Amino acid sequence: MTKMHVDDVLVAEAHCDGPCGVYDPASARIAAEAVLSMTKKLAALEMPSHDDKQAVAAYHNVFARYVAIKEEQAQLAKEELLILWTDYFKPAHLNDFPGLHDIFWKAAKLCSACKVDISIDHANQLMDAIKQIHEIFWKSKGRDIPWYTSA
Repeated sequence: MTKMHVDDVLVAEAHCDGPCGVYDPASARIAAEAVLSMTKKLAALEMPSHDDKQAVAAYHNVFARYVAIKEEQAQLAKEELLILWTDYFKPAHLNDFPGLHDIFWKAAKLCSACKVDISIDHANQLMDAIKQIHEIFWKSKGRDIPWYTSA
């Protein structure tokens, strides 16, 4: 942030909507990790015998809970990515990162794809896209922050 005086009025100019340091792609990564985890759990679920009504009810309950978490976290990842895209990155960044819009657009589309289906491939692609955004983000700040996941 820079400060300058214009006609005896202090004017502050900020790079982003808020003070620098409030943006971080880590929140999108954490949400996407939850999407990947729930997708793996859903893919691994096995339907019990239809004769065991209690087991079938338990299966549907677990399935519904995993889906709800996957949906919620995919939406959260999308919101976090859109905030970075629209609030942090500015037109000047396009000179340094000419594919920026395409990268974010595809990442947001992957969030939607993860909601639409149960695809470990899509969830992994989302993680890869967020890793790419992580690298661009920290490069734009002149920092080398290692990528890591909780798993």
